[in-house]
Amino acid sequence: MRAIPIHNDILKLTANSVGLSLDSKASSLILLMQSIGQQKLLSALCHGSIFFSATLVSIGIPIAILLITDDWVIKDNAREALNFHINLYAYGILAGLLAATVIGIPIAMVIGIGLLICSWLFPILAIVKVIERPEQPYRYPFILRLL
Repeated sequence: MRAIPIHNDILKLTANSVGLSLDSKASSLILLMQSIGQQKLLSALCHGSIFFSATLVSIGIPIAILLITDDWVIKDNAREALNFHINLYAYGILAGLLAATVIGIPIAMVIGIGLLICSWLFPILAIVKVIERPEQPYRYPFILRLL
């Protein structure tokens, strides 16, 4: 996994200039903190991508992160975000088809309102969970996992 570039050399020079020395344990701790920060950022970005737009453009962010990263937690979060997107689109198409019939209009309205609430609530919960526990991928409830 590629860490966010806060270079150890710069950190060591800064520490040496104020009279501190960084040993290998401190350096590895800094790298671990960078790794966890990257997990939080990319995982939250995957789940929050649904807020960028309601079109297929928002799917591009989790796909790009899935293809770029080597970290399994980030990949799992990207897959889960993609599954959530796919499920929302499928349920939206179902609501549209139901709305095309006279009998299905009330059902389509209920599905539409439910989708609207879920499309806001579940990603917010996912972002909070991946920030609280970056080492654990978030799983959306009530979705089909196609990827």
